[in-house]
Amino acid sequence: MQNHVLDYLFDIVKKVPNKVAYSDGTVDMTFQDVYNEARSVASFLHNNGVYREAVVIFMKKQPKTIAAFFGTIMGRNYYVPIDSEMPAVRMQLILENVKPKFVICDDDSIESAKSFKFDGKIINYDDIKATPHEDEALNEIYSKTIDTDPIYIVFTSGSTGIPKGVVACHRSVIDYIEQLSDVMKVTEDTIFGSQTPLYVDACLKELYPTIKFGATTYLIPKELFMFPIDLVKYLNEHKVNTICWVVSALTMVSAFGAFKTVVPEYLHTICFGSEVFPIKQFNIWKSVAPNARFINLYGPTEGTGMCCYYEVNRDFELDEVIPIGNPFKNTEIILLDGDNKEANEGEICIRGTSVTLGYFNNPEKTSECFVQNPLNPYYPEIIYRTGDIGKYNEYGELQFVSRKDYQIKHMGHRIELGEIEINVNMMDEINMAGCIYDEIKNKIVLYYVGDMEIKDLTMDLKSKLPRYMIPNSIIKLDKMPLTTNGKMDRAGLKKMYQNK
Repeated sequence: MQNHVLDYLFDIVKKVPNKVAYSDGTVDMTFQDVYNEARSVASFLHNNGVYREAVVIFMKKQPKTIAAFFGTIMGRNYYVPIDSEMPAVRMQLILENVKPKFVICDDDSIESAKSFKFDGKIINYDDIKATPHEDEALNEIYSKTIDTDPIYIVFTSGSTGIPKGVVACHRSVIDYIEQLSDVMKVTEDTIFGSQTPLYVDACLKELYPTIKFGATTYLIPKELFMFPIDLVKYLNEHKVNTICWVVSALTMVSAFGAFKTVVPEYLHTICFGSEVFPIKQFNIWKSVAPNARFINLYGPTEGTGMCCYYEVNRDFELDEVIPIGNPFKNTEIILLDGDNKEANEGEICIRGTSVTLGYFNNPEKTSECFVQNPLNPYYPEIIYRTGDIGKYNEYGELQFVSRKDYQIKHMGHRIELGEIEINVNMMDEINMAGCIYDEIKNKIVLYYVGDMEIKDLTMDLKSKLPRYMIPNSIIKLDKMPLTTNGKMDRAGLKKMYQNK
């Protein structure tokens, strides 16, 4: 039984050592390159007494960052990715939490790293990537590894302003990659186009299936997502056939007319997630890639990435929501109501191997979200409460309803802000829309990007929504603020409204 995630790399490097594993379009790394440099990183950490500890990787999105990740795991440590896209305050909080002995940087980040306060050492990746391999020591380290050893900590936002570090282990990642790869039908011919930053768990969808199958991943430069035509040309140039993007990244291409100039020529698998895909924009993608498989993925970082999937197999009306379908094999989804009873609609809770180890150095928050299964009073069994509301539709498919904190009480009515967004996104002249709620003034605020005038949008909404759901304020933007992961930045919208 496999208990080490890097067994994928150890096996594939023997089969296709000279094939390109990761590329940013400029710099390529073969599987042999990745293996050699990862082994050097592991040897460096061993020589410096770093074992079963956090190693911060502060590098840009590039192939050698992945080798640094793997080298950290190879030394039986766990990597903590950070990036200059993060606010400096957030990075400082992460460093204070994990207290690393080493922060591995590149030329672009090393000066910035020196501005942070922590007791560890800063090292340039290029100075250690050729460290002689300590094969005997690394083989012994490998033999002692068990599948519940952590391999990474990914920090997510915390409601208190303090980021939460989600700890994942070999077992949950292996299980995730096995199930996800089966759903996506990954092979050695798969060419991924990676959209997400390397400091979020979403990048797992490309990084690990690549070493499992001997596929290839292109790390798409972030700036290309500001130029949709060039982005599609990049996909065609590198013959990318599989993408797993957040919905905002997909709609940025379809909503702004890129397909009038160029269409993707090689895509056969298009996965999306993290947000509801407006049907109008989905249909545009479907029209330019009619033979592609479209797969909606759902899951939180605390569930090792995605845990549910739905392959689109029917048409949807503009006011419908694409289901999140069914859980991966070896995962169970439980919907719990307010009394902790199983229900047809309730909070989505995850049960199984995909549930991560909890939050690093944060037992209080861990005990709040990683809880005993209330349906099982007989023995210890941890489930993860996602904070998402789901329900089963008439086909027996799981459907995302909203975040628990995305439901509001307005004018005596319970309202899903997502329902307002769906109705706005249906309109022909709308490219993107996002709703927030001002709790102090009890106002629904709608932001949108598009050619429609505010008065026309208001009139249209009045014909579609009850009076209590009509936004109290509608604001037109030139562009929608996005998080570094490419999702709509709702917190940024709220701050924008508060500061206006």
